[in-house]
Amino acid sequence: MATSEKISANSEQESQYLTFTLGDELFALAIPGIKEIIEYGQVTVVPLMPDYVRGVINLRGAVVPVVDLAARFGQPRSQVSRRSCTVIIEVHASDGERQVFGLLVDAVSAVLDIPDDAIEPPPSFGSRLRTDFISGMARIDGRFVIALDVDRVLCVEDMTALASISADSAA
Repeated sequence: MATSEKISANSEQESQYLTFTLGDELFALAIPGIKEIIEYGQVTVVPLMPDYVRGVINLRGAVVPVVDLAARFGQPRSQVSRRSCTVIIEVHASDGERQVFGLLVDAVSAVLDIPDDAIEPPPSFGSRLRTDFISGMARIDGRFVIALDVDRVLCVEDMTALASISADSAA
């Protein structure tokens, strides 16, 4: 890992990110919120959920909603392949509560050390994503990586409201 050692020596501060693909685009999530990566499979569909909620999985006895990130970004739902993964991530609500979600991604790429000074602010135009979903952009090996603000993408209050609506209608 001579490359990451060089980066560490040249930057004041760096953070680790998990990179993954959705279609042709490369995205990154900060490592601290990521709990694990599992093979995509056995999702139970929940009626009356938005199109971007694929359903729920049983993760060691806990019910975890699975969000299709491509659909959440307004694109067609992901086509599940043998490389598809579910990234299990924990987000924090404004009230201090923690919620665990699964994110359906096309493929996990790598864990990268990205210097903080290499991350630029999100563009104000030209992105197919809502700019509030983007925490920044980094150029890695000549390619842009979109760093996501997972707390905005997975606004717990919105997801909780959706889940309670679903629970109320099922009763």
